[in-house]
Amino acid sequence: MSAANGLHPGHDLAPPPWRRCADNLAHALTILARPAKIHPNRPWATARQVAIASAIVLAVVLFSMIVIDAPVTRAVMRLPRWAVWPFDQISEFGKSGWFLWPLGLIFLALAALPAPLSRVSQAVLAAVMVRVGFLFTAIALPGLFDSIIKRLIGRARPLVPGHVDPFVFAPFVWRADYASFPSGHATTAFAVLVAFGSLWPRARTIALLYAVAVALSRIVVLGHFPSDVIAGAVVGTVGALLVRYYFALRRLGFSAGPDGTLHQYPGPSRKRMKAVARELLAP
Repeated sequence: MSAANGLHPGHDLAPPPWRRCADNLAHALTILARPAKIHPNRPWATARQVAIASAIVLAVVLFSMIVIDAPVTRAVMRLPRWAVWPFDQISEFGKSGWFLWPLGLIFLALAALPAPLSRVSQAVLAAVMVRVGFLFTAIALPGLFDSIIKRLIGRARPLVPGHVDPFVFAPFVWRADYASFPSGHATTAFAVLVAFGSLWPRARTIALLYAVAVALSRIVVLGHFPSDVIAGAVVGTVGALLVRYYFALRRLGFSAGPDGTLHQYPGPSRKRMKAVARELLAP
């Protein structure tokens, strides 16, 4: 067994849980930082494709700022309180902590587990850790990028200036009331859509409904303009896709073919998972 699985060759006694956890975390970071194992003949996106996509997104966001943001915000202001209340509740579930805390704790718990006896069990646990690590990274990194860029841009949230004005900016002020663009909740929601949808394609419909509901809720509760939500959806989607591609180039949960097409490795079956649990719980 290797140090990555919590045991050190030549040692008769397994290290304590905290040491196993630290060793496995260090090994996981080493794996993430390693060079790509494969180099597809065709890149994930060409410079021309990136330029065209960026131009389309910019055009849509500017159109929303000029034509849509103010009328929609004024219309939302006229909604009765009973109509806004459900969106208040939905909006809370767009916070990244709902996902990052459980995923982070699960990853730490897996890293602290004693090494299973069989190589098959080691492979199963490694596959689970890769998937948990992917979900965490695909949600955390777009959210981190959003948290920084929105404060550098410094767009005022709706009604912060005392009236509806989509073009109030105070760059670099680093204040929550001037951190509207892009929407952090929308970024998280669409990163969740891509991350969970990549591992469980059958869950994409539910994940899409969740993402759209959270994004819409941010407009209804006057937390963001529509253009903020559009930009957040783009940041979350593209960020999670880039993380998936990064993992695929290192053959972590995904693989990339010579033409750049991504494929997901099959996850461990329930039977395998039960076998690992029995092995870990065995006296």
